[in-house]
Amino acid sequence: MPYTLAIPTQLTEEIKKSRFIVNAAPVTSAEQAAQFIDSISDPNATHNCWAWKIGQQYRFNDDGEPTSTAGRPILSAIEGQDYDQVVVVVTRYFGGIKLGTGGLIRAYGGSASHCLQQATLIELIARITLQFHCYYNEWPIIENRLKELDAIIENQEFDAEGVKVSVAITKDNSVVLQKNISDITRGRVNITL
Repeated sequence: MPYTLAIPTQLTEEIKKSRFIVNAAPVTSAEQAAQFIDSISDPNATHNCWAWKIGQQYRFNDDGEPTSTAGRPILSAIEGQDYDQVVVVVTRYFGGIKLGTGGLIRAYGGSASHCLQQATLIELIARITLQFHCYYNEWPIIENRLKELDAIIENQEFDAEGVKVSVAITKDNSVVLQKNISDITRGRVNITL
């Protein structure tokens, strides 16, 4: 099961006199990731290397470090701990000692990994969206079923006849919910995905 961060997290490590400051945050879009990277990156630092992963999309950047010695190890730390919807920026202040290719990979990947290990996690649960319209007298019963099935009400609109509802629910529970709604409304309600 993939995880994301509950809150932004920071970690500072010193490796052979170079200071590595790791900032990680939850994100839900490439635009959010880019904004976080821009806001965290220090123009006075030697390097601001980063990686992010959102579903099947990912990006990484070595910011002047030798190819695949910074961004790729940060991404590997994200994937290795089964994170998703996460951005990690590692800011390096050079301390005068060169680390070499292997040292850079260990420093960037290791510091990103340590930061993610100390972070507060949230399990990401895959949900689908269902929409339906029910009468006012049916809504309290259906609302209780939604709570029992851990559904999230994303939107509800009240009109003259009843309530139009959009809910996010796990695929397994959606089958149960559809049967419940059909039973409560005697098959009158059409549910759309």
